[in-house]
Amino acid sequence: MEVSISGRVGIAFFPGLLVTLADVHIRSRGVEVASAKEAKLGIDLFPLFWKEIRIEKIVLNYPRIAIERDRDGQFNFEMPGAAGGTSPALDWPSVSLSDGTLVYADRQFGEGFDAADCRLDMHRLRLSGGKRSNLMKDLSFTAELACGEVRHDGFTVSDLKFSADAKNDVIVLEPVTTRVFGTQGSGSIQADFSGAAPLYHVRYSLTQFPIEEFFKAMSRQTVAAGRMDFSANLSMQGKTEKEMRQTLKGQITLRGKNLTLSGSDLDRELSRFESSQNFNLVDAGAFFFAGPLGLVVTKGYDFASLFRGAGGSSEIRTLVSDWKVERGVAQAQDVAMATKENRIALQGGLDFVNDRFNDVTIALIDAKGCAKVRQKIRGTFQNPVVEKPSLLRSLTGPALSLMKRGSALFFGGQCEVFYAGSVAAPK
Repeated sequence: MEVSISGRVGIAFFPGLLVTLADVHIRSRGVEVASAKEAKLGIDLFPLFWKEIRIEKIVLNYPRIAIERDRDGQFNFEMPGAAGGTSPALDWPSVSLSDGTLVYADRQFGEGFDAADCRLDMHRLRLSGGKRSNLMKDLSFTAELACGEVRHDGFTVSDLKFSADAKNDVIVLEPVTTRVFGTQGSGSIQADFSGAAPLYHVRYSLTQFPIEEFFKAMSRQTVAAGRMDFSANLSMQGKTEKEMRQTLKGQITLRGKNLTLSGSDLDRELSRFESSQNFNLVDAGAFFFAGPLGLVVTKGYDFASLFRGAGGSSEIRTLVSDWKVERGVAQAQDVAMATKENRIALQGGLDFVNDRFNDVTIALIDAKGCAKVRQKIRGTFQNPVVEKPSLLRSLTGPALSLMKRGSALFFGGQCEVFYAGSVAAPK
């Protein structure tokens, strides 16, 4: 790489040899990879008499690091053809930075993030050297990282903090704490590089977060209010995003009580359904996706318009959204909500490998758990088809007719139980 020092260079000899460099820039293949307003190198003095340079510490003030992975999977700090080469052995006892900025862009998968106000203290950084393909296996260190703000795909996480320990082919980040939607969340991340493909295990929980803060990320209008609990326990394995999606498995849970939806009185709309035939259960059911699942499934939809109707509000006494994930498909286990007078439940799966709905059905159910009204969704997340032959281009569009008038509306006698979960029928 090309290293340039645009500012002053200072040298101090007490308590050890300290070299201070101002306005440092590092470029690779004509692109700036890193810069720092100030870099300090602590060098062990006595090995210099034997013509050896032993760095004891590296301190970076106001650094900016920009890492990019191109469409061929090569990083901007690598030389062409370096992927199959070897990496040198490293043994750096201490690396720290303050007021740092990190920008990461993955052109291969269209992903990325940027982090600001970062502080890092890393110790015992060692790389045994060898094949670059085994880089993570050969790496060991302990570190503490804190970033004031991390932005990804329009969402912001603040106060990110974690401790990291890398050894024996395993990197453990624990505890990982963040502030999301104004609430403190915590979890852990473990990455195991001992096998042919990396294995990741992620745990995270966010307790009593205000649902209105979630909707603010997509709309300035108030759509819902109340507090909810979220938890996820997921694992995945693979070298590419596609492989990780295909192996994704675990549990995702979203629960809340005494929530308020603005813009429409669901009980009133449902009571008028038999005569109007124009209520859309999909719009009501979209609230089931009000969580990390919803960020993918309902991406780009105008949540503020979902419940824009005759006015009023709806009290959601209980909402349960439990999903089991297997091979990249989230299957509804217990997904339902209860208002003062009605229950709405959901069955089916969300295929995150192919970005499709798998036989998703939303139903208005009676006290026995039998479906009184059903509406099915299939197709892709971007262009879901609701009740053949209607194409739901947007969850904010005109309400779609659920089904034909007549005896198909309310089933009499015995029926197949649609829902037998934990959400009780209104009394």
